[in-house]
Amino acid sequence: MIFDHIDNAEQYFDLNPHFARAFAFLRRDDLAELEPGKYEIDGDNSWALVFADEPKAREDGKLEAHCEYIDIQYTVSGTECMGWRATGAASTPSSDYDVEKDVMFFADDSLVWLDVPPAHFALFFPSDGHAPVRAAAVRKVVLKVKSH
Repeated sequence: MIFDHIDNAEQYFDLNPHFARAFAFLRRDDLAELEPGKYEIDGDNSWALVFADEPKAREDGKLEAHCEYIDIQYTVSGTECMGWRATGAASTPSSDYDVEKDVMFFADDSLVWLDVPPAHFALFFPSDGHAPVRAAAVRKVVLKVKSH
């Protein structure tokens, strides 16, 4: 997992060949006005999901992980709280891996909680289980970036 401010995104571009194009989406001037939905960036290599979500309590946050895609969860407004636990330390899958949706859920609790304020992102690799929750309404963008 990586947590940082959008101004520092360039230092991570060498980690994945699709990061530069994906992070460029987060620098759009109209990001706060985009309608919720899916936005193509680079075909199957990366896309963005825009959300305008209502509050969700910690106990309702399900720990999830992905195999094929990296999640870059960026807060536009509000503050998102992200739970984290390494998938290797998660012992109780609550679902089978869904290949089509690239997601698996775990019954385990998050080990760490992190507030992600506006203009910040949390980057989750396939080895990072994560659980998004929010104390208030949040506008956010989730970048899905091919992990290999």
